Formats: sequence, structure tokens, C-alpha cells
Amino acid sequence: MSAVPAPPASTPLHLPGVLRAEQLHRNADYLARAQEPEGAIPWFPGGHTDVWDHVECAMALTVTGLLHPEHAEAARRAYLWLDTCRHPDGGWPAKFRQGVPVTRLREANHAAYPAVGVFHHLLTTGDTAFAERMWPVVESGLEFVLGLRGEHGEILWARSEDGSPGDHSLLTVCASVHHALRCGTALGSRLGRERPEWRTAADRLSLLINEREDLFSDRGRFSMDWFYPILGGAVRGEAAKERIAERWDTFVVPGLGVRCVSDQPWVTAAESSELVLALAAMGEIDQGIRILRDVQHLRDADDGVYWTGYQFAEQVRWPVERSTWTSAAVILAVDALTGTTPGSRVFLHGWDRAPDAA
Repeated sequence: MSAVPAPPASTPLHLPGVLRAEQLHRNADYLARAQEPEGAIPWFPGGHTDVWDHVECAMALTVTGLLHPEHAEAARRAYLWLDTCRHPDGGWPAKFRQGVPVTRLREANHAAYPAVGVFHHLLTTGDTAFAERMWPVVESGLEFVLGLRGEHGEILWARSEDGSPGDHSLLTVCASVHHALRCGTALGSRLGRERPEWRTAADRLSLLINEREDLFSDRGRFSMDWFYPILGGAVRGEAAKERIAERWDTFVVPGLGVRCVSDQPWVTAAESSELVLALAAMGEIDQGIRILRDVQHLRDADDGVYWTGYQFAEQVRWPVERSTWTSAAVILAVDALTGTTPGSRVFLHGWDRAPDAA
């Protein structure tokens, strides 16, 4: 293994008046404690792992790892684990338990997301050698995804256990894949591995997301379908502002956070934090801070770890679990709002207006 370069100088990650650096450090500690010996980061200690949420946790550990070497090492182990469990034909099984696949189903957004994570790691740490080491993982994931293109260029949601492609496409999945294709293209440019076909595929997805939302299965009750086209960088500018305004009152519960689905009295810290990422991409920092402040009622008073959600009609936490990816989303949201690390640019999207702009 090559020597790890010294990380860039950094100030402690914090959001004045909302979250102190020490609180965010404790959140990252929770992720590191949950990590399994082989490197996987499950939903909670002893729980199952999926690659998308695993990468989200690795990104959060990378952010705090600038000042805490143990977090940086945990992030590297998390990325290296991805190379040990790839399916021979591309992608990753949708669920692992203690490192063992429990299904042969492979989801498109899982396969794409390592591109976001590895590019984020490179921007944050400057470690080009590690990015080179992870390039085959990124490349195989994105090529698997492009093998799921539908008739119009949309991405079918998964490849089933028998190897057949899914029969429908999901807006949130395609928005996440759009983000990953942009990140993969930028990463390749940094490494001298140009992939113009990835940018072309991303451009096509952006067009479909903006102009052909009818191609995607109707999951409009989910808040992710509302804000993910913005978080993933496909919808920008005035169109993003109009999209957010259109359903703000449907999903945002003042003082509590963001609903996961429109028809249930249930807010979650992860959806709230991901809306914050979309707002940060739009430059709506004050709104983002308000949302993140509202959801602090889900922070456990004893150790600072976030509960997944709150059913406000019954006034109970639900589900009764503290998901690792929830704490990870909070860390990434704070970084995007404050621009503390160079990796925050992954969610702000200015870097991808030209192939080498990062």
C-alpha cells in the first residue's frame, strides 16, 4: 500500500448555533464503531449493509477524517471493501449480512454511487494514488449501470436475481445515477481516463428528468422524488426553485423536519438532511440551516446519535433504530452548508460544468 499523503489543512466541521464540532465527531465515531472487520458499514451495529448507504457513511468519515486519522482509515477500509464483494458481472448484491450477500439482485443506484464517493474522497484528501486504486471499482459500477439503459436512455432500477433487467425506471434512482456519472466523468478526467460516453449518458438523463418525468414510475408520495433531481444536479436554477416551492408545504413540517412520504405523519433525519443538500446546491443556505435545526429533536440526548425518524401523530420515534446513514447524512449536510472541506463541492455541482472544472 502506498503512503497516504497528509490531508489538506482543515478547520473543525461545525454549524454555529446548530451543531458543534464535538457533536459531529461523535456521530462519525458511531459510524466507525459500527464498521465490521472486513470494512462494511451496516445500517446499525449487527444489521445489514447496502452499498449506497455504506458509501454515504464512508463519505462522512472522509470529511471528519481530515482531523481524525481513525476516521480517515475507516473510510479507506470502507472503500477497499467494495473491491472484495463485487458481482463478477458488475454491480453489488443489494443486501449483505456480516459481509455475506443475501440476494443476487443488483440495484443501479448502488452500483453507481461509488463514483460519487471516490471522487468526493479525492477532492477531500487529494489522494490521487488511492483514487487510482479505486478506479476499477468506479468503472465497473458505472458500466454495469449503463448496461441497464432503457429505450429512451433512462436507467432501469435493477438487474434481477436471474440476470434480467428491471421493468421500470425510478426518478430518484436516475437522479442519483446522473450525479454518479458526472462524478465519474470528472474523476476520470483527473486521472487521465476520459469517459465522454459517461457524460453523454448523464446529459441524456438530465434531459429526461427535466422534460420526460412521465417515463418514471409514479412515486410522487416520496419526498426523495421531489428533491433528488436537484440534489443529483439534473435540475438547477429557476427550475430547481420552482420544484422546491411547488411541494414545500407537502413535505416540510415546521419545527420537525421533512416527511419521508406525503401521506404519513413521519419525518426522518436523513430525508431532512438530503433536502438540505439540495438547498445548499441551490444556494439556499438559510433555509437549509433552518431544516437542519428543526430535525435536531432526533438527536439522542445521551450519546448524540440520530434516531431514524419520528411519527409525530403518535409522538414516538419510529423505526426504533439509529441508522448509520442518518448520522452520515447530517455530517454531509453540515459540510455542504459550510463548505468546510473541498469534498463539499460534490453536492454543489459547480465543478461539473466543464470536464476539467473540478
